[in-house]
Amino acid sequence: MERTKVKICGLTNLDDALAAAEAGADAVGFVLYRKSPRYVELGTVRAIVRALPPLVLPVGVFVNENVETVRDTIDACGLALAQLHGDESSSYCELLGRPVLKALRAKDRISALAVAEYQGRAGVRGFVLDACSSQAYGGTGLLADWNLAAALAKTCPILLAGGLTPENVADAIRTVRPYGVDVSSGVETSPGKKDHGRLRAFVQAVRLVSV
Repeated sequence: MERTKVKICGLTNLDDALAAAEAGADAVGFVLYRKSPRYVELGTVRAIVRALPPLVLPVGVFVNENVETVRDTIDACGLALAQLHGDESSSYCELLGRPVLKALRAKDRISALAVAEYQGRAGVRGFVLDACSSQAYGGTGLLADWNLAAALAKTCPILLAGGLTPENVADAIRTVRPYGVDVSSGVETSPGKKDHGRLRAFVQAVRLVSV
């Protein structure tokens, strides 16, 4: 199996970000949505990004934010990608003019239709497939639909999210065969505070089933 990318999301402090990088994460995510318990201030994001090893991609997570605000934040903080977790349209992604990961909440054929809408649009590099929840835009700890994810992973780059842990991520990868996996609550002691042992265990579990 090809090497599965690992993204650790919901980082709020430098120690956790460096621990994620040291564990072997390919990307780290910062939630820039004020209603999230994992929200982090821009000054903190800038400082963390400056301290990251050069091969670790910093990603900003946004929810229904103004296009200009997202663009300015990406540039000011040195972020490599915008992960859009709200109801942003395909035309929004094009207007943004920056690389995008579009998050989709897995729900039957709706996700497949959404992929068709966004795929091929300028800037859209792939999709984050999360659990479907009416209570939050992500970080719920709920499992995504792995069967639906597996079908979508055959057609486009998918980062599988939703309820992943060191204990189940290997099975998730075998079932879905995603481009990458995205974890937040599954390696936390509390929202925004990572357990470094679980961080390492998560990455090690991924590496056991992918090169």
